[in-house]
Amino acid sequence: MNPVFYILLGIFAGVSSGLFGIGGGIVMVPALVLLFGLTQHQAQGTALAAMVPCITIFAAFRYYQSNNVKLLMAIFIAAGLMLGGYIGANLANNVSNVILRKMFGGLLLLASIRLIFFK
Repeated sequence: MNPVFYILLGIFAGVSSGLFGIGGGIVMVPALVLLFGLTQHQAQGTALAAMVPCITIFAAFRYYQSNNVKLLMAIFIAAGLMLGGYIGANLANNVSNVILRKMFGGLLLLASIRLIFFK
């Protein structure tokens, strides 16, 4: 596939991440599965690998410049994310692609319902 499509996905995910703070995975993982034919495991791993250097550095720095980052809180959360991400990746690699995909879809569905219908 043409690398331009990957760049366009990255731009869309980056704008969504910077605008909504959603983490590009909510955009990238479904796109990588549905548009690019990756397995759920491949999509999640690829999205994580793509997001680490980009979103963290530029989007977070821009929020920091606007005094919208609680730095100490972010450091503690980051420590938890490192441990949690490692544990989650180990768990995900022991679940079938079908189950993992359904779990991910369920998470997105629950989040959508809460955002639309509740305060």
